[in-house]
Amino acid sequence: MPRAGRVVMFADEDCGFCMRTAAQVPRLGVDVDVRTLQAVDLSTLPIDADRALIEMPAIDADGTVHYGHRAWAAILRTGALPWRVLATAMTHGPSERVARSVYRWVSQNRTRLPGGTPACALPPTPDDPPTPPVEREQIAGN
Repeated sequence: MPRAGRVVMFADEDCGFCMRTAAQVPRLGVDVDVRTLQAVDLSTLPIDADRALIEMPAIDADGTVHYGHRAWAAILRTGALPWRVLATAMTHGPSERVARSVYRWVSQNRTRLPGGTPACALPPTPDDPPTPPVEREQIAGN
């Protein structure tokens, strides 16, 4: 179990991009434990399992669950002063809209980013258009 008072970040072990990113977190000099969603019993934690597949969750020292850009801010708050300043900017004022948009773009494009695989794709939503069937000629390159 994590040391008391630490932020716990939860990555999707089926997503290569998520795992690659999680492996880099210690290099930031932050005080964070990294866990995978699949290695814990989510029913015992205040994490929304469906949301966790779309936005990375993190639980801070007081038990508050953060998702997406706010999870990254919680992680950065445990680091040195420059990271703490960035974390504050990410969750306040106009820069929060930028942080939210950047996180959303990365999340939507993680299959294309280093380490990304088809398993990194976001779950489909009811608003997603149906994927057209691929014709045999398209597969063959004709």
